[in-house]
Amino acid sequence: MLYVLAKNPVNNYRRIVRIRKWISVGSAYAVGIRFHITYEAPIDWSKRYIICPNHTSILDITVLTFLCPQEFSFIGKAELLKNPITRLFFQSIDIPVNRDSKISAFKAYKQAEELVKKGKSIVIFPEGKIDDEYPPMLHPFKPGAFRMAEEQQVDILPVVIHNAWKLAWDDGVKLGSKPGVIQVTVLTPISPDHKLEAQFTTIESQVYSKMNKIWKEQPQ
Repeated sequence: MLYVLAKNPVNNYRRIVRIRKWISVGSAYAVGIRFHITYEAPIDWSKRYIICPNHTSILDITVLTFLCPQEFSFIGKAELLKNPITRLFFQSIDIPVNRDSKISAFKAYKQAEELVKKGKSIVIFPEGKIDDEYPPMLHPFKPGAFRMAEEQQVDILPVVIHNAWKLAWDDGVKLGSKPGVIQVTVLTPISPDHKLEAQFTTIESQVYSKMNKIWKEQPQ
């Protein structure tokens, strides 16, 4: 069914998003993974967002499909096109990017921009990738997500995923995986025209500071 729907992603966008959630969350529950979400403030899910989570585990994708009730697309590494399941999503509703190619990054940005203009939310991992460092930390952000938020006047929704890396760091190959409860904090959305606090020069630095504070304060 997914293969058939993916042939016409424009008309079947909502259905494909729904199937992605069933597969992702259903698989997580089947292997004993649960989610606990803490909200800094109520979220108006009728609005579109540039959703910016930290990235330490392949489980982060499942966290976002569980968390977000609206239609959205991921920007993710082009390597996901090699997987027979994720390929169907990244050939239809999600956006693959080759991190080593400026042309690929530009095309991904423009594709995401078009979806935002159509009222969709976009998930961008602002660190750009899962780093090789273990245990993980919050690495400096790349500017793309924040530039898009400012250009399209879309609120940024920061999300801190605390301990997914303890259940499956990266893809789980090196250290294995285990069941457990993933702790998540959803911060207050930040408007691109929000007045910056005195110590910050960009919205990017302010979002990083807020997320890093929560990351360090909460037990991992």
